[in-house]
Amino acid sequence: MKCKNVLILVILISFYVNAMAQETPEQLKQQVIRSVDKHEAELINLSDKIWAYAETALKEKQSSKLLADYAESQGFKVTRGVAEMPTAFIAEYGSGRPLIGILGEYDALPGISQKASSTQESLQEGAAGHGCGHNLFGAGSIGAAVAIKELMEKGLINGTVRFYGTPAEEAIGGKIYMAREGLFDDLDICMDWHPSNSTKAGVQSSKAMIDFNVEFFGKTAHASGDPWNGKSALDGLELFNMGVNLLREHIRPTVRIHYVISAGGDVPNVVPPYAKVWMWIRDSKRSGVFEVFDRVQKIAEGAGLMAAVDHKISINNGDYEILVNRTGGQLVQNNLETLGDILYTDEEIAFAKAIQRATGKKEDGIDGKITPLEETEEDPSGGSTDVGDVSWVVPVIRLRATTAPKDTPWHSWPVVACGGMSIGHKGLLHAAKALSMTMVDLYTNPEKRKEVRQEFDERKGDHQFEAMLAEGPPPLPEGGN
Repeated sequence: MKCKNVLILVILISFYVNAMAQETPEQLKQQVIRSVDKHEAELINLSDKIWAYAETALKEKQSSKLLADYAESQGFKVTRGVAEMPTAFIAEYGSGRPLIGILGEYDALPGISQKASSTQESLQEGAAGHGCGHNLFGAGSIGAAVAIKELMEKGLINGTVRFYGTPAEEAIGGKIYMAREGLFDDLDICMDWHPSNSTKAGVQSSKAMIDFNVEFFGKTAHASGDPWNGKSALDGLELFNMGVNLLREHIRPTVRIHYVISAGGDVPNVVPPYAKVWMWIRDSKRSGVFEVFDRVQKIAEGAGLMAAVDHKISINNGDYEILVNRTGGQLVQNNLETLGDILYTDEEIAFAKAIQRATGKKEDGIDGKITPLEETEEDPSGGSTDVGDVSWVVPVIRLRATTAPKDTPWHSWPVVACGGMSIGHKGLLHAAKALSMTMVDLYTNPEKRKEVRQEFDERKGDHQFEAMLAEGPPPLPEGGN
């Protein structure tokens, strides 16, 4: 009788396991949605803590530890301090293929501290703030990774999920160093999202960029007593800037050039022996960036000759443009439409309109509607991102989720404010659901993975990725972390 009961139990367990294994992708997607809902309070808590820490590039010690510790608590194997960056880490669960990654960021921007208020009011005067919503980015991505991990834990999907904790996107581009180390090379596909003022599949590229310094070295002298004995490094710098600004008439409309003068002398009555300018060049394609950079190097040489001073050009880093994957974008679009629009309360709409009023924008409120799949523009506007480098190593599937009102000026206090309250939280949770739903498609549909990879191979062609970085380790802040 006892053996018979054991046999019945084994049969029942076998039946249950088989029934579970036969769940459809749509049923699995409902499970990842429920997982995000189950962990909602935890994910919001992660985001709010990172929002309050507001740590800038390569100083994200508390933010990185918070996310890494949470991943460990959820059963992930965590490797910290990767690519010689103390605040970079990888969290992995599962085994075998497919191996799908997901990116997370958590660095803040200096000088834009803000309370979760619809009027401008610093949380801490002069401190940093999450003006690009990276507190939401990291938390949302880890939420999606956990949802997938729970399906693997139940034996409902097979493979490996890997979360990348990527620091310093706003400064040195932490992902570039991670790509140089080959940390993305073994992925089949990588997922990415970013806070925005709209919700849509990411099928637009970004601008490629090169970040470099130009230094001039002269000879000091008394600016009034014997200026003929001096050679002004500042003269060289000003001639260089003048030449670059004249060049603007002769570059393509897609090009952007920005600079700041980092050093130009200490006092007016001393001929400056040293001057330095920090400059970025951007264009829609990396090839266009190098075309302009070639001209700029010649301008620097000419400026040095005219001022009779020496000069030095040092490349800090540079981003590729994002290699778009529309096949993956269509998968994201389908899942966003399944989820539906992000809905807002009257209080949240009033908050959004108050921010628009405070920033001189039309009081349109906040847009949580799902944007139809866009055509990919040849020459997109906007900024640059180190996600671009990852996208030339492995297919990257991207989305944006609404976390701030329409026309909100980015990298500014309104984004910080929304990221610390329910508007930002709703975008975080929506992104986590859409990301994990799309990952379900990828884990369960080999044909779709093949199509995503095929488009990647066709767009990339025979180009071999090469990180645009100075030799050596990342430039850690003084005193480390």
